[in-house]
Amino acid sequence: MEQTPLPDPLPASRGEGIDKPGGGSVEMGPVKTAIRERALALGFNACQFTTARPPDSAVEFQRWLAAGRHGQMTYLARNARRRIAPSQVLAAARSIIALGVSYALDAAGPISAAGHGGQEAAAGAIPNLNPNLNPNLNPNLNPVPPRLRLGLGLRLRENGADGPCVGEIARYARFSDYHEVVGARLKALAGFVTELGAGETRSLWYVDTGPLLERDLAQRAGLGFIGKHTNLISRKLGNWFFLAEIITTLELPPDAPEKNHCGSCRRCLDACPTAAIIAPFQLDARLCISYLTIELKGAIPVELRPAMGNRIFGCDDCLAACPWNRFARAGSMMAEHRRAGLDAPDLAELLSLDEGAFQARFAGTPMTRAKRRGFLRNVCVALGNVGDARTLPALQRAATDPEPLIAEHALWAISQIKARMEDTRFST
Repeated sequence: MEQTPLPDPLPASRGEGIDKPGGGSVEMGPVKTAIRERALALGFNACQFTTARPPDSAVEFQRWLAAGRHGQMTYLARNARRRIAPSQVLAAARSIIALGVSYALDAAGPISAAGHGGQEAAAGAIPNLNPNLNPNLNPNLNPVPPRLRLGLGLRLRENGADGPCVGEIARYARFSDYHEVVGARLKALAGFVTELGAGETRSLWYVDTGPLLERDLAQRAGLGFIGKHTNLISRKLGNWFFLAEIITTLELPPDAPEKNHCGSCRRCLDACPTAAIIAPFQLDARLCISYLTIELKGAIPVELRPAMGNRIFGCDDCLAACPWNRFARAGSMMAEHRRAGLDAPDLAELLSLDEGAFQARFAGTPMTRAKRRGFLRNVCVALGNVGDARTLPALQRAATDPEPLIAEHALWAISQIKARMEDTRFST
């Protein structure tokens, strides 16, 4: 069963090294217990252990790169050798501690990708907008019919005809930057691990950005299992959690790996608006809305724009569709870092942000990853899908933006709205 992991969303290998003398010989069982207890006390929701041997999916990862499915994420190929050999990340590495941090928004139960934004649940409510999407990235994809575009615009409106056209931000990005929040706790835990080691112990910590195939390692540690959408699923946390790792020279007894529990379910595949999950456990990142709205630096392919709906940063559809979310529980670490105004932002208002306003509004959040040019590009596409006549003035101003990327997508959005208006005129 092929298990190609979803690429890390950030290229930097952010981590901190800790190199201190240990505190004497201690039995590994008590050490492991002490690490887990400290992790939970620091706010982590899961703490599991595995060896530092190469991940099982190394061959699949190399095939995935060779097929070009990583798109413009060239850093994945650049450090591929390190990703499949933890010993090249940290010499003499013996163990990897896999940690999970919940970012579930509610205390219990599944939440749709639209979640607190007020739109219809993306998991099941909005079908794949283009059933003819070619999973092999055929450049001649069939466009979404005008009537379906009109229907999409109406279905994603939050407050009916009089309400604003709102955008949808992936739920992980509705908090302060998790790299900083989780990283501060992880650094403290890595120091604790090193202090517990006998003799000279070295540890490195990473929050999502390290050159590790973290989903594979986390599955081997028993933290969860890689689902058909290529993300990690925890039977205790569902899909809504961040991964972090400590790679250390301290040898710790590994936990038993987790088995796959997807069964015959294929809800994540059916929920993907762009058919980016081309087969169970296989993702073409070039089709993924998270890639298109965050990692892609240039123009979004015209044939994929209608399927993006009102998503302006990331996409939760495959995650939200997973039935294991019924066990999700909100965690304490991220709760206090929830950012206001990110649940259902007014799309037309976002288009008014100049560089200074963009930085002031989104400083300390993942949104700065896309930069103003990429973020407003996404906003224009969303308005092209869900906007109406009232949003045309904002788009017309954006069409004169000094940034060509924004201007081009604004012109496309204007054409889409006018086409819907024409369809409505002839249907009444």
